[in-house]
Amino acid sequence: MEKTNRIGILIPCFNEVERFKMLNWSKQFETYRDVDFLFINDGSSDQTQNVLDTFSKEFENVFCLSLLKNSGKAEAIRQGIFQFNIIQYDYVAYLDADLATPVSELIRISQFLLQNDNLALVMGARIKLTGNQVRRSLVRHYFGRVFATIVSQVILKFPIYDTQCGAKVIRSDLAYRLFKDPFITKWLFDVELLLRFKRSDREFELKIKEIPLEIWEEKGGSKIRKREFFQFPLQLLKIYFNYV
Repeated sequence: MEKTNRIGILIPCFNEVERFKMLNWSKQFETYRDVDFLFINDGSSDQTQNVLDTFSKEFENVFCLSLLKNSGKAEAIRQGIFQFNIIQYDYVAYLDADLATPVSELIRISQFLLQNDNLALVMGARIKLTGNQVRRSLVRHYFGRVFATIVSQVILKFPIYDTQCGAKVIRSDLAYRLFKDPFITKWLFDVELLLRFKRSDREFELKIKEIPLEIWEEKGGSKIRKREFFQFPLQLLKIYFNYV
């Protein structure tokens, strides 16, 4: 994989066979041939690896990394950052395997980086605007608003609407630095990522941009269990005392 202007998209996977839409993914690979799709099998116990092997054999822009044991989304992406050597790309992104955010949306928001040399990180935001197709349950929406308000006002002290959206694009040199060390939380690493960026750059506020997604659809089969939602306050406290 020689360095070009292509984007490398990291897709962490854990027991995704039932959620994989193979035909849909195949269309993405064919449509975006100038993008590399970098799948990380995070210790799946089902047939996820077989599906990924099929993808990589059929498409030249699909690559797979298999981790021996499940380590969570944060560590899976971090392993992908280094084992795929993403510094070879100009930009690296990550995306959920269920395609809640379509690849087309990730490519659209990446254009803001391509067009503005001052930006280093762009984030999709699930904002319900007129004309946008953002479909999210009311429970998750309101939980997300409370969570985002706490993170924005208490921890980041910077206005962020949606830290947890699984669509982000980062300049590869910055991603390499931000993902250098393991994260202390399993599901809230996006918050840690932003805090690391803020710590490392005084012009942080000028180099980050949230962009409302035009299409996003909540999918079933979330890997976050209900009991883990109730652990979020403790995880936020852990982040606060380690970073703030």
